[in-house]
Amino acid sequence: MEKLKLVMVGNGMAGVRTLEELRKIAPDMYDITVFGAEPHPNYNRIMLSPVLAGEMTIQDIILNDWNWYKDNGITLQTGKKIIKIDRKARKVFAEDGTEAEYDRLLLATGSNPFILPVPGKDLPGVIAYRDIADTDAMIDAAAQYKHAVVIGAGLLGLEAANGLILRGMSVTVVHIGEWIMERQLDKTAANMMQKELEARGMQFRLGAHTAELVQGESGRVCALKLKSGETLPADLVVMATGIRPNTALAESAGIHCNRGIVVNDTMQTYDPRVYAVGECANHRGIAYGLVAPLFEQAKVAANHIAQFGIGRYQGSVTSTKLKVTGIDVFSAGDFSGGEGTEDIVLSDPAAGVYKRVVVKDDKIVGAVAYGDTADGSWYFQMLKDGQNIADIRDHLLFGKSHLGDAGHKGQNQAASLPDTAEICGCNGVCKGTIVKAIKEQGLFTLDDVRKHTKASSSCGSCTGLVEQIIASTVGGAYTPADSTSKPVCGCTDHSHGEVRKAIRDQHLTSIPAVMHALAWKTPNGCASCRPALNYYLISTWPHEAKDDAQSRFINERAHANIQKDGTYSVVPRMLGGLTTPDELRAIADAADKYAVPTVKVTGGQRIDLLGVKKDDLPKIWADLSKAGMVSGHAYGKSIRTVKTCVGAEHCRFGTQRSMDMGVKLEKMLFGMWSPHKVKLAVSGCPRNCAEAGIKDVGVIGVDSGYELYVAGNGGIKTEVAEFFCKVKTDEEVMEYSGAFLQLYREEGFYLERTVHYVQRVGLEYVKGKIVENAALRRELYERLLYALQDYTDPWLERSTLANKGTLRAAYEDFTA
Repeated sequence: MEKLKLVMVGNGMAGVRTLEELRKIAPDMYDITVFGAEPHPNYNRIMLSPVLAGEMTIQDIILNDWNWYKDNGITLQTGKKIIKIDRKARKVFAEDGTEAEYDRLLLATGSNPFILPVPGKDLPGVIAYRDIADTDAMIDAAAQYKHAVVIGAGLLGLEAANGLILRGMSVTVVHIGEWIMERQLDKTAANMMQKELEARGMQFRLGAHTAELVQGESGRVCALKLKSGETLPADLVVMATGIRPNTALAESAGIHCNRGIVVNDTMQTYDPRVYAVGECANHRGIAYGLVAPLFEQAKVAANHIAQFGIGRYQGSVTSTKLKVTGIDVFSAGDFSGGEGTEDIVLSDPAAGVYKRVVVKDDKIVGAVAYGDTADGSWYFQMLKDGQNIADIRDHLLFGKSHLGDAGHKGQNQAASLPDTAEICGCNGVCKGTIVKAIKEQGLFTLDDVRKHTKASSSCGSCTGLVEQIIASTVGGAYTPADSTSKPVCGCTDHSHGEVRKAIRDQHLTSIPAVMHALAWKTPNGCASCRPALNYYLISTWPHEAKDDAQSRFINERAHANIQKDGTYSVVPRMLGGLTTPDELRAIADAADKYAVPTVKVTGGQRIDLLGVKKDDLPKIWADLSKAGMVSGHAYGKSIRTVKTCVGAEHCRFGTQRSMDMGVKLEKMLFGMWSPHKVKLAVSGCPRNCAEAGIKDVGVIGVDSGYELYVAGNGGIKTEVAEFFCKVKTDEEVMEYSGAFLQLYREEGFYLERTVHYVQRVGLEYVKGKIVENAALRRELYERLLYALQDYTDPWLERSTLANKGTLRAAYEDFTA
């Protein structure tokens, strides 16, 4: 079958990212030809500033070298500017006469720098700052001349000025605005930044208008004259006064343009064969200039060029994170304030720290920070998610103190960590490895970093630190993914929420049915999506959807935790942490019989048999089952334990019977699968000996009944549970706790702990569903009880199969 022809005009970051996405999902659909006006392969335009500053070379910022195009069967035509599109004949024509036919055309023509229409704008020594040629020209000028003027004090202008100062030039920044970086900073932050930059040699003329550029005796620019009459010496003038979408080619072809090439949510232009991405595109009235939204566009465009027909680009909320000569600044959203907004401000000029969070209706609508930007990604994530911040308002400016794991000693400013600092404890990845990968491989997203370094790919507790490193390394190119809309995995563009909704709305009851209904990109899914789909099915349609054992992780298939030497651990359930002499004797006999090398009491008040051989698992289950013991599910995304103190049964301080309550809860929840592991604790009095304050559900006895706490976590990343409500009876404890866990089971994303679920939806939302709505609470509780009824202990089930002589085949089904 003859391949279709795809031509791309423009060889920049947005366009090539589209090709990368296309190659992932439809590698053999197109013969691809790329035309680039520059004589280079695709490079990281954001890293031009480090090149100017002498920190990197041009070779360091190449993202896709010549071999990449060759290896992917892509014809690259560099130094060839396309000047005409014949839409009827479906051909493009280059300036040198080269032509190419297309079935689909992708326009990625980027933008042009805006040049002030002042006398002298065409003089030698007057340049813009957009590409490698401009950077080379500035480096050459800095080696020969002394005085430079940069027009424009935005992001690009200050980076240019900084680079020229580092190369020995005297630089003055001329800016028409009242303060620098007015699109990214408020006046207070801008003034702090200006003061610091002035201390480092940068000079400013604010509220200044350029009248003309003066020609010297050599014919080169020699000065810049302001309308105020002041003349500034200038051997080099850099115009960084903004950009305009490059639409000339599209307009000449009759494609509709309006401050950019107008596209719909599929990145398609008014010509259905022509797509546009990047700075040249106008989507819903906005032409984006930051990398993160352009990469989002690229993914959607690739999906539709590949004729999958799913995925929509619906716009982006953007943030800016910049580092100029070691100064960190951050901004996001609408930080100008206005009617109905409140400002929460922290200002410490002496320490060089300023934070301002703009709040409306208990949600962040904007934020700006100077000096300490460690929590910029956190603010931005809450802004994007629309999270209610009422409960954390008092602590907002002091940051998210839980980023990273306990091994990081509370350090949350990743930028200040040395390259030798270990970031990911699970995979032994240090900061230097991550930074090197980001720079050398041109990485921009958390997923990219995970693939190349393995950092944040295991338990995920270091994700916050990894995001900070990405943000501090690539600046405004990084945008954290919207936690409510990121795809389940690379097999689909659908988010967890969309998949859950489709399963519920379309009454889908099998993995193949879900993949067919949602047009999965891969025929069988992957190790990320299959376990998620399996959980969503059995939690949405209990007793109807079939549990697919092969779509579970190995520990759940084996009903035991695999250890590093290939043996397994076996943890029998002890309700509420209670046991009997008969159970202890059965455990001891099993340990002796199967030569278990290690027997350990766990932190969850259970006994763990470590080092059990795979072949002995069914036999040890059978022996423990005869003693009446059942699986402790210590291996599963499920109910793990209900920890208790001795309570009023024995303790002279106890106010409630905590052991009895714990046993009731654990019996009720036996067999409960969930998005992630779930742990409970019951303390008989406020002394809280069972550590109920760091559990998914914590119950603390008081004189008048019980206090309930939810969304705690005592693992790698400790989170204190939040007060939920107060109840009087054991029955209410079970109903409220059960309703909360069922809501989490129905709405949580797979591998999302209760703490992250509650952070995502808001504690007030959860209270509204359970504490304040008795009817819905009862419905949730009853749905939980229905889902758990008739659950069969997997150890007992395997023991029965063993007695029938069918054990080996059945066991292999669960462990293969």
